[in-house]
Amino acid sequence: MSTIKLILEYDGTAYAGWQRQPDQPTIQEAIEAAIVGVTQTHVPVIGAGRTDAGVHALGQVASFRIDRDMTPREWTRALNAHLPADIVVRAAALMPDSFHARHSARGKLYEYRILNRPERPAVERTYRWHIHQPLDDTAMNEAAQNLIGSHDFSSFQTQPTENDDPICHLQRLIVSREGDRLRLEVYADRFLKQMVRSIVGTLVEVGLKKRRPESLTAILNAHNRSAAGKTAPPQGLFLVRVDYN
Repeated sequence: MSTIKLILEYDGTAYAGWQRQPDQPTIQEAIEAAIVGVTQTHVPVIGAGRTDAGVHALGQVASFRIDRDMTPREWTRALNAHLPADIVVRAAALMPDSFHARHSARGKLYEYRILNRPERPAVERTYRWHIHQPLDDTAMNEAAQNLIGSHDFSSFQTQPTENDDPICHLQRLIVSREGDRLRLEVYADRFLKQMVRSIVGTLVEVGLKKRRPESLTAILNAHNRSAAGKTAPPQGLFLVRVDYN
């Protein structure tokens, strides 16, 4: 048996997220169908992160085990020939049997994109959150620093969840601006359900002067989702990279 690692890029607009669901198109289902198209074999595919409906990926990682002797280049070319235009295998690799896309991951980098101008977007409407009021990105950055470190992030976790451990080590949270475009980079060892989008929604409220930057500490310590801001919409979120030892 071979263990195959895939690095995937996809536009999540037309999908109900990563995880297979009845009667709805998902990324996992599309990858598994492509493997069947190549090998006529049904195998489960594991994703490093279960991205939500409408969320995109530039570097999602998936793995599967199969009794098939193919080179990484052959896997890449064959799967891409069976995948739709909005999903692509960027690279494939043969891994040790112990490799598991989700359990072996040691860190993930997400990026959230905002368009901050009065006029709504036309071209980028499925890739950015449009906020027409001015945002104070300096205040957002100040607030973000209160979340750095190992904390219980229950206040930023959407229920229900299968996760019993709310502790995450948030190592990077930076808000940068280029003209009317804001980018939030978020890196941690692990993430809770919709944690990034909940953090972004709360920081946006700081940027709109609805919360003070120092309030993030009290929100974090509340361990209650109702203490934080609204969940940012999915289309601005990208899974950029997954790191392994």
